[in-house]
Amino acid sequence: MQIVRYTKEKKDEWDSFVESSKNGTFLFKRDYMDYHADRFTDCSFMFYEKEKLIAILPANINDSTLYSHQGLTYGGLILTRESCTAQVLHLFEEFLSFLKKEIHIDKVLYKTIPYIYHSYPAEEDLYALFRCKAVLKERKISSAIFMENALPMKTLRKRGIAKAKNNELQIKESTDSIKYWSVLNETLQNKHHTAPVHSSSEMNLLLKRFPHNIYIFEVLKNDKILGGCVVYSTKNVAHIQYIAANPKGKELGALDLLFNYLIKERFHTKKYIDFGTSVEQGGWYLNEGLIFQKEGFGGRAIVYDTYEIIL
Repeated sequence: MQIVRYTKEKKDEWDSFVESSKNGTFLFKRDYMDYHADRFTDCSFMFYEKEKLIAILPANINDSTLYSHQGLTYGGLILTRESCTAQVLHLFEEFLSFLKKEIHIDKVLYKTIPYIYHSYPAEEDLYALFRCKAVLKERKISSAIFMENALPMKTLRKRGIAKAKNNELQIKESTDSIKYWSVLNETLQNKHHTAPVHSSSEMNLLLKRFPHNIYIFEVLKNDKILGGCVVYSTKNVAHIQYIAANPKGKELGALDLLFNYLIKERFHTKKYIDFGTSVEQGGWYLNEGLIFQKEGFGGRAIVYDTYEIIL
């Protein structure tokens, strides 16, 4: 097996592999990964057998630790439909030895890709992690709706939708994040004393690069923005994130109206609607109020895991 570190000259080959893989999404394309290249030292790898590319790993390096990848919500080994268990197990063994001897890595922190993002079963890496004695370090719980057999919405959510309609709230899709980011920034600052991972300018850049994958939705009353969210759309999943509403928006059921629209109309053909995680501190703190709202729409548990391998 040939293990090659990614370089810009291989961008087209990398992106083409992501497109044809069984578990890749647009987040692994270089135009997405490299928008924040100044924050992370890229250390992605490409794996070849008999000169044929069989797998890739989005990753970055910090001191003697390899991460897969700190700038991504999820991300592990990207595989072809033909990839099988013995091959992936051999790849892990070769790769970990290579990291220790050639790159002088002491530790690997490996994020897995939740199965809802797979276009074909792709959990060979989970077995390889077990065989490598990897230890589960983080488990973040998200809430997803299985659209083919969705649970009914709770009465409280239906009341919120009715209130929003009675107050004539409107939903608008935007190609500019500036207005919504003002609400998002204020909400995150007031509730968590933090800021969005993406700045407004970064999100606008990504909107231009991925116009068919990234969407911003605003909820308004009399042209005044009350709340909204960002949606990352992949083949199987509409992933709702950066959810926020100001006090007036909460009072009038802005998010209930928005979620109902996304589920029933805008992304009703998706296999899953993923509301994103509701935890902090690597999963040790559950925001029960936040997950209660998501579960009220029929969302149930999907986990985003991170494993540690000591070399």
